[in-house]
Amino acid sequence: MFGLFNRKKEPNYNFSTIGTDMHSHILPGIDDGAKNIGDSLLLAKRFKELGYKKLVATPHVMADYFRNTPEIIHKALGQLREGLLQNNIDLDVDAAAEYYLDETFENKIAKKEVLTFGPNYLLFELSFINPPHNLYEVIAKMQDAGYQPVLAHPERYPYFQNSIESYQQIRETGCFLQLNTIALTGYYGKGAKQTAEELIDNYCIDFLGSDMHHLRHADALKESLYLDRVQHILAQPQLKNLLL
Repeated sequence: MFGLFNRKKEPNYNFSTIGTDMHSHILPGIDDGAKNIGDSLLLAKRFKELGYKKLVATPHVMADYFRNTPEIIHKALGQLREGLLQNNIDLDVDAAAEYYLDETFENKIAKKEVLTFGPNYLLFELSFINPPHNLYEVIAKMQDAGYQPVLAHPERYPYFQNSIESYQQIRETGCFLQLNTIALTGYYGKGAKQTAEELIDNYCIDFLGSDMHHLRHADALKESLYLDRVQHILAQPQLKNLLL
């Protein structure tokens, strides 16, 4: 029996209704996303094809792996903007970052050495293995410093899955939740897919993000457009992408 959320086959869906993608790794050569400007431009073209008008690039900032600074990020942003201009790709691109919750992140918050998007939105992520012992403390520190916390891809943290109450408690602190749209295709596995569906059904998602690293992500993002739940969330009133 076909339920409410089965696949549709209409081919004209796109992401123009939200306009902006606020989580991608499209900047060239500074994290595990685009390796060079050629990769960046290929991804930019795919974003355009999918209906996006604006991107906020969010390269990783992690103490042990990606020690990106605002200066490094802005330099890569300049390279991307120049490449888009030279190749006549009409896409507005800004940059923030995706910060890993570690001790260096707390220091950056205290010193206000972080990159934000929109009205001081601050994107951060957690370990995929170990639950954070100080999540609520760090959320409060962000807020006290004048930032609006946005938790990246909450559906991917296995220790929160199967507990919608955990997500609701996080959101009740004032922290927004950003879903990776491709989770709904099963790209990250069954657990992430089911959790993503439950978050949407409970109106817990504030931002949709592509988390685009490479063309496989672009393919999955296009596939997601045929899912009823994606069309459902694109119409939900709490989504804030269009305000960026």
